Amino acid sequence: MAEPAGAISTWAPMRFAVFRALWIAVLVSNVGGYMQTVGAQWLLVNQAHAAVLVALVTTADMLPDTLFGLVGGVLADIFDRRRLLIVVQLGMAAVAVALAVLTFAGQIPPALLLILTFVLGFSSVLSNPAYQSLTLDLAPARDQTAAAELGSISLNLARVVGPALAGLLIALQGVAFVFALNALTFIFFGLVVAAWRPKAGLTPELPEHFVSALRAGGRYVLNSRITRRVLLRTVVFVLPASVLWALLPLVATQRLALGAAGYGLLLGAVGIGAVIGVLILSRLHHRFSDQVLVAASGAVYAVALALLVIVPSTVAAVLLLLPAGAGWMVVLSVVNSRLELFLPAWIRARGLSVFQMFLFGAQAIGAVLWGGLADVVGVVPAFLIATLALLVGVASFRFWPFFDTGQIDSRTVSPWPEPELAIEPQPDGGPVVIENVYSIASAKEDAFFEIMSHLRRSRMRTGATWWGLFRVGEKGHKFVEMFTMPSWEEHLRQHRYRITGRDATFDTQARELSDPPSRTSHLIGVDR
Repeated sequence: MAEPAGAISTWAPMRFAVFRALWIAVLVSNVGGYMQTVGAQWLLVNQAHAAVLVALVTTADMLPDTLFGLVGGVLADIFDRRRLLIVVQLGMAAVAVALAVLTFAGQIPPALLLILTFVLGFSSVLSNPAYQSLTLDLAPARDQTAAAELGSISLNLARVVGPALAGLLIALQGVAFVFALNALTFIFFGLVVAAWRPKAGLTPELPEHFVSALRAGGRYVLNSRITRRVLLRTVVFVLPASVLWALLPLVATQRLALGAAGYGLLLGAVGIGAVIGVLILSRLHHRFSDQVLVAASGAVYAVALALLVIVPSTVAAVLLLLPAGAGWMVVLSVVNSRLELFLPAWIRARGLSVFQMFLFGAQAIGAVLWGGLADVVGVVPAFLIATLALLVGVASFRFWPFFDTGQIDSRTVSPWPEPELAIEPQPDGGPVVIENVYSIASAKEDAFFEIMSHLRRSRMRTGATWWGLFRVGEKGHKFVEMFTMPSWEEHLRQHRYRITGRDATFDTQARELSDPPSRTSHLIGVDR
């Protein structure tokens, strides 16, 4: 993304009290969630088949995001986000209290632990898209790049600070204490959100229905090359990088012969590295492109992983985990904020929830992959294979680079006048076929076809279920573009708040090539 004029600090939005309070609340809640995951892993390190069981904790935690992430985005887009956040935090607090009580009582077998971890995984499914989709509304336009960066920093910083803090608290107070603390973080987040009074206008004037919103989210991602490329780059990094989170407990116990305190030290090093990454990210962003930052950070992370298992030294491990934590933070913060700034407002929560599905899904699959591989070939070979995969991922930027989004206008616009019909269609009436007729001179056909390839994706991104372009046989210079919307209400949503400046440009360019001007008709399905 292009930097705004003038060097704006990443921390600039923190001067706004509402943004600051919600940012801290989300950070605290997510720290608690990752503390819970580490506590669950530590309970299983001495079980039979520990490599698999420890890795399954990560899988159980990430699986809800993988399976139901888009559901969370849909709920955030169609319901009151404040109420949604409050209800989720209170529900998760009750589950966390139950887990803490059972652990204090010594009644938490591995199967029940994994089940409750799975249930608690729904907190990020339902909370993170709602929070992240709000961050750009809580800061002025000039600070939105910084707001997006801070939103992703909060989530990713918790990913490394939470485990670090958990390791120290487990050594001092035990796992049950960590679980109880997690319950308090949910309550804290809920109270902060309850005290917040959002400004009017955050709820769409034409609220979407759940199923249609779910389908619209899927269609947008399938037809947005930029979104798909960000998701690809995320998986290419996270899938091999997850070996650290899945197997670090075994590196501590088996490779370095450390107890809970030593494991906490290793996690603390990752956390400190992540903080360093946060502190230098703004400066790096003003100097280097997103692609250079992600590629370089991925390479640093890969080298740190290899040396971590090659050099059997606690001091070396601590020093190596510092750049590893920074690398993880920089990669995920960059790709997350890049996507958040690109996504139009109407689809932002759903787009971010799909990103979350791929992020956590890659970690969940990676945890099972590396845990199973370590159980067969050992921890060291598993880390070295992951290192090789990371370096291949860095090299793949040659073939799958980030698309340039610096000049893309993602603001919502209203380029078309709303249709004036001779009838009053029912909101759920349809399907609706929109027909655009163009007259294109032979010399302009190539340019027209190029624009129409972009326009097809635009129509599909904004809600069309089918698109086609036809040449009129009797008049070879005439072309008919047709696309189908599921209902009249869905077409009105497309008109009012789904068209971005980029979409409007494609439509305008196509119409400017037509002589005489293009004409539009709306064909509404008749139910007899």
